[in-house]
Amino acid sequence: MYPIHFPGKGLSCAVRASLLACLMTGAACAAEDGAPAWKLSGFGTLGAVHSSERHADYSSSALKADGAGRSHAWSTDVDSKLGGQIDLRIDARWSAVLQVVTEQRLDYSYRPQVEWANVKYQATPELSLRVGRIALPMFVAADYRKVGYAYPWVRTPVEIYGAVPISNSDGADLTWRWNGESMRGTTQAYVGRTEMSLYQGARLRGSGIAGLSQTVEIGDLSLAASIGTTRLTVSLYPELFAGLRAFGEQGQALADAIITERKRATAASIGLNYDPGNWFVMAEAGHYRVDSFLGTTNSVYASGGYRYGALTPYAGFARISGKKPSGPHALDLDGLPPEYAAAGSALNAGLDTLLRTIASQTTLSAGLRWDAAPNVAFKLQYDRVTPRGGSRGTMMNLGPAFRSGQTAHVASATVDFVF
Repeated sequence: MYPIHFPGKGLSCAVRASLLACLMTGAACAAEDGAPAWKLSGFGTLGAVHSSERHADYSSSALKADGAGRSHAWSTDVDSKLGGQIDLRIDARWSAVLQVVTEQRLDYSYRPQVEWANVKYQATPELSLRVGRIALPMFVAADYRKVGYAYPWVRTPVEIYGAVPISNSDGADLTWRWNGESMRGTTQAYVGRTEMSLYQGARLRGSGIAGLSQTVEIGDLSLAASIGTTRLTVSLYPELFAGLRAFGEQGQALADAIITERKRATAASIGLNYDPGNWFVMAEAGHYRVDSFLGTTNSVYASGGYRYGALTPYAGFARISGKKPSGPHALDLDGLPPEYAAAGSALNAGLDTLLRTIASQTTLSAGLRWDAAPNVAFKLQYDRVTPRGGSRGTMMNLGPAFRSGQTAHVASATVDFVF
């Protein structure tokens, strides 16, 4: 892994993109003597987070078991992670990469997961093919979203990156790198599938994944756009859906409309990064839709900062707005006998709780990054997080006293490193 450093005067977008390409492919920056070579590298984050919200947990991902707030006043699970990577250069055309990451999972374990495992064939200097487990190119920071050292914040904005927690797929991609007179770009097409264990037998499956991404660099400006689709299955809440189906035709129709079982999921994003050296501005917007209890969300964030030697103060704004799937969202209980109405009321309450997971939230952030040594950065960040519109936002493990609209004050401290 090749280290990324953010010096006082900064690096141009083109130079930083080259360093990131080296970080993620390793073999591309190896010697050109044709001899096999390999490199072992790694990255990690040690962090602690405090939240003022005592009736829910603040977390960086829906794929974590808990966070800061209700479960723990201070949590080290929100951001802490450790990753290792092996890059193998076989010859001038063939290379391979294996990346393993350990961070908290939904079962509370830190069992390592294979994030990448692919073989690359460089057909021409511009065209390459990869087969295996590959990062989904859905965001500006898609290739390095696990590497805290590579971005200025404590964590990537949860309103954008948390909306699509799936970060890789098993399949293939084709990448074409091209150069114009005043710009250069990368076009990537991919296909694949993904499957992961959640907890207690629950699983997430994405079949028929397909997408296209495009990045363009013009001097210090980098632009990115992507679109992807899959058939998504999330096997959660079986008791709720079994109860709905027991309510005859209306219950079966409601369950079919809400359940996430081979439902078409689409995701699109656009982003920019302008970085002339001493300062930077970044922004992204995303649209995600699943015709199920996952609903539709629109997300946006904007962030900027200034570099004073080794110090980089920054600030940001992020927002996600959610919309429930079309159709009825509750059983019609009019005219039912009291015992059936009581059971239906309980099911409707469960449905309401489920649909509140469609995130609507606003976050204001401010922080400071200190590059204390080569390859080591300390960060402090404050987030003012407000779930809106009856939603729980990105909060989890809600208690009965949780109220949407109440602001949580979140303080985070991390040390990020690469080696």
